[in-house]
Amino acid sequence: MTYMIMRITPLDPWIKQKTNGVDLQSWQLAKLNETLALARSRSPFYKKHFEGLPETLESLGDLQQFPFTTAEDIRQNPLRFVCVSQGDIQRIVTLQTSGTTGEPKRIFFTADDQELTIDFFGVGMSTLVEAGWRVLIFLPGETPGSVGDLLRMGLERKGAHPILYGMVKDPFHALDVMEKEGADCLVGSPTQILSLARRWNPKHKAPRTILLSTDYVPAATVSVLENTWGCKVFNHYGATEMGLGGGVECEAHRGFHLREADMFFEIVNPETGEPVPDGEYGEVVFTTLTRRGMPLVRYRMGDRSRFIVGKCPCGTKLRTLEKVRGRFSGFVSVGDEILKLPDFDEALFPIPGLLNFSVTVAGEGAEASLLVETQMLTSVDSTDLVEQALGRVSSIKTIVRCNHNPNEVGNLLKRVIKRGNHA
Repeated sequence: MTYMIMRITPLDPWIKQKTNGVDLQSWQLAKLNETLALARSRSPFYKKHFEGLPETLESLGDLQQFPFTTAEDIRQNPLRFVCVSQGDIQRIVTLQTSGTTGEPKRIFFTADDQELTIDFFGVGMSTLVEAGWRVLIFLPGETPGSVGDLLRMGLERKGAHPILYGMVKDPFHALDVMEKEGADCLVGSPTQILSLARRWNPKHKAPRTILLSTDYVPAATVSVLENTWGCKVFNHYGATEMGLGGGVECEAHRGFHLREADMFFEIVNPETGEPVPDGEYGEVVFTTLTRRGMPLVRYRMGDRSRFIVGKCPCGTKLRTLEKVRGRFSGFVSVGDEILKLPDFDEALFPIPGLLNFSVTVAGEGAEASLLVETQMLTSVDSTDLVEQALGRVSSIKTIVRCNHNPNEVGNLLKRVIKRGNHA
């Protein structure tokens, strides 16, 4: 009988070093109290937000007495969260809101805050990258302190050779660079990397590993990449509000092991705000423990997940957060039917030639229908497969627009269908 030996996640020894060997929960409690004291004394928002609440936490559970922080709180006046002088801020990240009227969120970082991210990126990437490997980064990196730039620095510290490409605008050029550089690992968003896999020439070198980040990762996309390249695909969980990095999968691919020396995570009932037992689904909430420029306390992510019960096969002592199953805002109500956007991901991304898609609601009430626009490879006509997949997801009327050439926006095929009954 053959047994597979998994490496323990590199986060374990890293966190042990950061905490100087102190018990992790004791470390978190001490850092929580430091963060709350800093926020109270330096942040006008939290000074008011915490009025009447205890000065000191006696246990980690005491944090549940404190109110949540929301994206809307930040949008209204992000400067009220800043706990250092403006001269100590090294980078400001502006997150645009969807729509035309929403105010953007601005997240502030000191040089030390960014150093925490560089450190995490280097350690996290050692899960899937060896020293000497060439890593092609398909993330924004032109600006100093941007996510691609921080990842580059983290990789260099671990002896890897990062190649900062930036966002993919021309997939064929990106594939040429991938071949010329002999990339061992790719880092990018799910749709960008999928686009490359759909166009890849099997005569060329395949990557050994891939890290998918910046967006929800459908299992269907992971399956396509693994089957195309015969590589290992890892997921990363993070957000700008977290300082870009939150957790990364280990070789067991069971879920995310978290950056627990720098953040405290909770899972709460999205309606009541009460904590849910381990193993039950709820909304991800986090509190920063070591950030000083703009600490966040009980920030609601809107992501749906749970803490997995039981030990991970890799042997880590850290908690495991299940892969995020979409956002609580990612539900679409059409007539009497409630649709989950991740269901569309899993149904559509396996379709040969599909590069990306969007789903919107057209009309209201009994006349409501879904408008699904798909972007396909020029050489592939999978309209029938798209219709079949949508039929499995929903029984409501669907308008399908298949753009078979992404460079010819006007070339759209329109059909109106009902499940099992083509109009």
